[in-house]
Amino acid sequence: MENQKESPITGREGSPIELELAASWTKHYRDTHPGETISQFFGKELLEKILAQRDCLGIRFYYAYDKPKGGKKHLIMTGVIHDGTDQIHEVAHESANAVGAKPLPQLYTIGEQSSPCPGSPGCPSNVLSGKKG
Repeated sequence: MENQKESPITGREGSPIELELAASWTKHYRDTHPGETISQFFGKELLEKILAQRDCLGIRFYYAYDKPKGGKKHLIMTGVIHDGTDQIHEVAHESANAVGAKPLPQLYTIGEQSSPCPGSPGCPSNVLSGKKG
């Protein structure tokens, strides 16, 4: 039997974290970066759209600025497949409808337009944000 190499991405990455530890980590960030964006919110619709892409096993987030040399902080998200490749390029796949049909393009969604906190409606007041509610 051939040696089966496990894919680097399984879809099981990440793990739960206790609230007290998460709160201490977010406090460390707030203390180190006072006045900066402390969180980003993405809606269910965009998250589900990316996760529903063919072969997507998870989402990768990139930190970004909207201007060179700083600017407003953003998160960019992409779907990720089993080998760690971001789903960012249009690819062709075989049509399931007809034998010999031309490959159909697969258009991938790349996400942005999150709601930063502080500064957006609905920003939380809790132990993770450092504000009492």
